[in-house]
Amino acid sequence: MTVPALLLRAGRLALTVGVAIVTTAAIAHAQLAPPPGPTAENIKKRGALACGVDTGVPGFAAQDNTGKWKGLDIDYCRAIAAAVLGDPDKVRYTPTTAAARFTVLQAGEIDVLIRDSTLTFTRSNQLGLDEVAVNFYAGQGFLVRKSIGVQKAAELQGATICMITGATLELNIADFARSTGAKIGSLLFEKPEEAIAAMEAGRCDGYSDDSGSLAGMRSTLKNPSEWIIMPELISKEPLGIHARSGDPRWQKILFWLDTALKTAEEFGITQANADELRKTSKNPFILRLLGAEGDTGKQLGLDSDWAFRAIKATGNYGEIYDRHFGPNALNLPRGLNNLYNNGGMHYTLPFR
Repeated sequence: MTVPALLLRAGRLALTVGVAIVTTAAIAHAQLAPPPGPTAENIKKRGALACGVDTGVPGFAAQDNTGKWKGLDIDYCRAIAAAVLGDPDKVRYTPTTAAARFTVLQAGEIDVLIRDSTLTFTRSNQLGLDEVAVNFYAGQGFLVRKSIGVQKAAELQGATICMITGATLELNIADFARSTGAKIGSLLFEKPEEAIAAMEAGRCDGYSDDSGSLAGMRSTLKNPSEWIIMPELISKEPLGIHARSGDPRWQKILFWLDTALKTAEEFGITQANADELRKTSKNPFILRLLGAEGDTGKQLGLDSDWAFRAIKATGNYGEIYDRHFGPNALNLPRGLNNLYNNGGMHYTLPFR
């Protein structure tokens, strides 16, 4: 083959490769803008997010004396509504018991369950749920009367503990008893307020739940100073967001919403300064998160302001925690619920 022919052939090959690269890039670009998925579409058509929450645990989800819902889980519901619908108040709260919560989610009565519920192997596999993200690290503990003089769980030998049914609490106590030889009885109730009332009436020796809920329920006691939350925890309880399986787009929206709230704290973005940082920041992570550049919203099937609206509605994760569990609320130290750069467990994926 002559030199000109070789050059012509090489040119054609380069052109073919170039077209292939352009075509592949075009396809890849098109794939960056998927629809938000059936759950998000249904929410938009309905005009409200259906959010499953607790029946009443201060700190996570409880109604005040005006009937307004407040709590960490409530703020998560509001943040999602702000991101998807543009309005944090467009939420329909559905109180669910521990026994019924997953059935309600599976039946499609709610879009998402954010109800101080532990992410576990069985719930992911046997119940077929998407365990999206951890919004609160806790462990099962005990609330007991100071006067009984108990310092650790093993000293509850022969005690009867009030707790709610339909949770992992019974299994955890059974595992603890089996491993230590302790004998601990249980008295079960549908709702935490029922269990607390029974405990105060002397029907049991204490109350057991995750550490966050213990702090919340202790605040409802007639004489909180007479009761202590024992420092020992007998389990790991990573609480968080559950969704129905089968809608990966919805799962991604929920996952990145949680990430956005924690990333906002990491970069010092607050409810108060989000507007200003969006205009003046030079940090690309901040600008991408607040929708000033990039296409994070487009990739989720949302608009560019989705995370900005969520942060404006509720503040960052630290602000949410302090509002409901901080020194002026339940006074529960953040501990594991700090960000990774402050000794905690919350380590988020980057927005890039």
